[in-house]
Amino acid sequence: MIHSMTAFASARGDAAPWSWTLELRSVNARGLDLRMRVPDWLEGLEAALRAELGAALNRGSVTLSLKLSRGEDTAALQVNAPVLDTVLAALEEVEEAAMARGVSLAPSRATDILQLRGVLEAGSADDDAAPLVTALKAELKTVLAEFIAMRAREGQALSDVLDAQLATVETLVGQAAGLLEARREAMDTALRSNLARVMDGVGEADPDRVAQELALIAVKADVTEEIDRLIAHIAAARELLSAGGAVGRKLDFLMQEFNREANTLCSKSQSRELTAVGLELKAVIDQMREQVQNVE
Repeated sequence: MIHSMTAFASARGDAAPWSWTLELRSVNARGLDLRMRVPDWLEGLEAALRAELGAALNRGSVTLSLKLSRGEDTAALQVNAPVLDTVLAALEEVEEAAMARGVSLAPSRATDILQLRGVLEAGSADDDAAPLVTALKAELKTVLAEFIAMRAREGQALSDVLDAQLATVETLVGQAAGLLEARREAMDTALRSNLARVMDGVGEADPDRVAQELALIAVKADVTEEIDRLIAHIAAARELLSAGGAVGRKLDFLMQEFNREANTLCSKSQSRELTAVGLELKAVIDQMREQVQNVE
């Protein structure tokens, strides 16, 4: 089965306190062009993702985008001992000064002290990125499987279109082959008529030279080889589609060969009917080339 180079897949996930969106998309390219949008502080992640994609894909301009967000810190609240010591020392000093002056103060409450700035603070969160990197690597495997499945579905659709176009090319090549006999008779009659007029005007001529010139004209006008090569190209294209895999470049080269033979057919046709078939053949081949640009 052939694969398309166009696809998209995404996933959302989380591993507290992190959540993420991972997207993978690709379009046509001559080779494999990997573009990564991954936070560089996740050590080793980009290299691992690049290796995974490189092993699974052959062609396409592929973009991987990772967006991370961190939720509220859920770590337990802790008392900042140095700040608390400072606050209690200051409180003791205030109470002693008040007693010395005979001023009565209300008893201090723990809740009041805890509300003072800096006394109670969130505990430090675990900054180890290894679990997050592991989770993201696993997420890529899921997204990549969906991505490749979409490429396969698109590839099947491409294969169906190319099969139909090859059938049309085969029909047109058959029509061209059918026109050759009638064209041959018409060209023979025209050549004999032209030759008779020339011979009447120049008198005697070397029969061998005349035969050589006629043979050269016949060879230049013969399109049998072009039709034979077109038939061979049709078989080769069907074989590539059947084999599957990364055959896009081979198909692209084969389309160039198709187009070359169709051009030669038109230039040598010397027949309105054959020229019409050749032009229609060129149009279908051009449509095939557009489709082949999407094949991996």
